[in-house]
Amino acid sequence: MLKKIAFLFLFLSVVGCNSRSLTDRGLVTEKAMVVTAHPLASEVGAEILRRGGNAMDAAVAVQFALAVVYPDAGNIGGGGFLVLRQQDGSIDALDYRERAPAAAHRDMYLDKNGKVLENLSFKGHLAAGVPGTVDGMVQAHAKYGSLPWQELVQPAIELAANGFALTQKEAKKLNQQRKDFIKYNPVKPTFILRDKWHEGDTLYLKHLAQTLTRIRDKGRAGFYEGTTADMLVAEMKRGGGIISYEDLKAYQSVWRAPLTATLRDYKVITMPPPSSGGVALVQLLTLAEDYPLKIWGWNSLQAAHFMIEAERRVYADRAKHLGDPAYYKVPLQALLDSAYIKSRMKDFSESEATDSDAVSAGIPAPAESPNTTHYSIVDPQGNAVSVTTTLNSSFGAKVFVAGAGFLLNNEMNDFSIKPGYPNTYGLVGGEANAIAPGKRMLSSMTPTILEKEGELYMVVGSMGGSTIITTVYQIILNVTAHGHSMQGAINAGRFHHQWKPDWVLTEWGAVGGVTGLRLWLKGHKLVPKTGGIGRAAGILVLPDGKLEGGADPRGDDAAAGF
Repeated sequence: MLKKIAFLFLFLSVVGCNSRSLTDRGLVTEKAMVVTAHPLASEVGAEILRRGGNAMDAAVAVQFALAVVYPDAGNIGGGGFLVLRQQDGSIDALDYRERAPAAAHRDMYLDKNGKVLENLSFKGHLAAGVPGTVDGMVQAHAKYGSLPWQELVQPAIELAANGFALTQKEAKKLNQQRKDFIKYNPVKPTFILRDKWHEGDTLYLKHLAQTLTRIRDKGRAGFYEGTTADMLVAEMKRGGGIISYEDLKAYQSVWRAPLTATLRDYKVITMPPPSSGGVALVQLLTLAEDYPLKIWGWNSLQAAHFMIEAERRVYADRAKHLGDPAYYKVPLQALLDSAYIKSRMKDFSESEATDSDAVSAGIPAPAESPNTTHYSIVDPQGNAVSVTTTLNSSFGAKVFVAGAGFLLNNEMNDFSIKPGYPNTYGLVGGEANAIAPGKRMLSSMTPTILEKEGELYMVVGSMGGSTIITTVYQIILNVTAHGHSMQGAINAGRFHHQWKPDWVLTEWGAVGGVTGLRLWLKGHKLVPKTGGIGRAAGILVLPDGKLEGGADPRGDDAAAGF
């Protein structure tokens, strides 16, 4: 008992009032807005819009710029999801998620006794899936771009070749990864192995500039064929990886019908499987319809208790039912049925927490380092793009392709490497997300766009592995239920529950001390999260038609526009 009391007092000292104001207003512009994880990438996107490019042009330019200035998540060696809403209301979604190589197999990370080989799916060459980013950007530009391709890649080339100043956070992350860069690279990436990086130091990425130049000049072939492909396959052979020429040649992004739902005054436009984020987000927002969150107040005892319990049930569904629809019959219609969703709360108790062991995945009626990055864009014509892209964990597999200067993802860790065994982020999966050749691994990425009364209202998304879904969920509720500004909604403290493990990660400022104590007494196992939960980028269309950008203060994120 004394230990519990001591922990409670420690906890109360951690979860004090949020120092970031919930009423702060972000950058407000008249016509266009770009919000990304790095000021230089935001400026690249804004400049493309100033030149007359559209939102998709800016998205392509930002993707390549982030591969340079935000290397722990921005990428050309990873993948992502893109959701588009055009000015006329038409919508689209692009899946450029990585795929398992053809030589991958269900038990590739298990020993002969069926035991998981620790870190094999997380660090090193065997952790890498076939990259999708370059193909995705090529397809996005071909279908919706307006400016020449070369103009969109050039800013990233110049940043890589001419160098850019490191922020304090980026210098710290490079220093933290030094040992892994040495350990997991047969050819040491000398360009990044300085003994100690400091804020303001200039980072030059000459080999990456050369790779980007090939992409600029040859498009898709500049990455999946020729010199770059030779370097990537040679890197695989050096480090025991399995990505082949055939894998690179066969990779194709997929245009998908966005997942949509109308909830009260809002239409939600988000990503379908193999993203789990869209399904889970719609389920969470559907459950929120029946509860008076506005009356209860922001992160009050009643609101927080309900939201945690809703998250618990939705993540249980995620574990059982979601995977790549090309390999597993996802019961999408049933999972999104309002009656089914609301039935999941039939055992909800207002007085106590539910034990996660008592919450199995539901049976619908027949019919994730968190180092990802998100960017949101609205152009002067009113076109909107929401993009979440990733290497998976920070700096992916920690492997640089020698001579090419880019990092490989470690997305194979997002598969269920053994049914019932948790991945790096504690997410449990089953047969739906088992490894198979060519399969896309399940993701929590949740790029989302909202309409209100038929007009563009919000563009939002986040990084954060398994916390992405709950981050986007809480930001949307902060605006729609509690009336926060875009910046205030992103500033606000967050909490996260994902069914298993059965605890609630609680960020600074997410709940007050008394509320935290009362949640604990209800049976919620609250665990302070010192590193922050998620990093979001959002844009809100204000009543006068102006745009408010919300850039997350948890990182170097920045909004830019005009």
